[in-house]
Amino acid sequence: MKMPDRCVSKQTLQRLPAYLNFLRTPPSEPGKYVSATAIAEALRLNDVVVRKDLAAVSSLGRPKVGYVRLELMKELEKFLGYDNSQDAVLVGAGKLGQALLSYSGFPQYGLNILAGFDADPRLAETQVAGKKILSMEKLPDLCRRVGVHIGIITVPGAYAQEVCDQLIDSGILAVWNFANVHLRVPEGILVQNENMAVSLALLSNHLKEVFSTKGNAD
Repeated sequence: MKMPDRCVSKQTLQRLPAYLNFLRTPPSEPGKYVSATAIAEALRLNDVVVRKDLAAVSSLGRPKVGYVRLELMKELEKFLGYDNSQDAVLVGAGKLGQALLSYSGFPQYGLNILAGFDADPRLAETQVAGKKILSMEKLPDLCRRVGVHIGIITVPGAYAQEVCDQLIDSGILAVWNFANVHLRVPEGILVQNENMAVSLALLSNHLKEVFSTKGNAD
């Protein structure tokens, strides 16, 4: 599994994809160069933070000029691993799992979902967006044979730990977890949680603050 050439903080790593998305968007005023200040203003971030983030992954910036847009894009893609596609498997071919299997945007982020797996025998050997759904018995063989190191979990929470254990036993080193449960994993295994409950709580809290401020102003 490709690892970054340089170490950066988790906070920086979480911001880098936003910078790359900005660079990929056609600018309103075409130009060869882009500055950290312009990126910061567009994303409503502190320009000092953006400048430090970019300096951690690129040495091509020039004072008062900025970065060559295309070169910075390539550097960010390489650092994030988007230029080196990583194979993954998905376990849990329900509605969420099928939606992820059908999503065509993953390749631009360096992710290639090879197949889905499910314990429901009715789903075995069916296809979603051209990707096969296989029985769980075939999971270890495919992972080891192809050298898959990323596993995506989209099963109900009650089954998530069992699935996680099966993935790790099959050679998975990184887990993208969509189940709303805490997974216990050995040292050296990375778990990235997509906690929808937390995201909804943040959205709800933001709305409360907005309406509370508006109410006080009225």
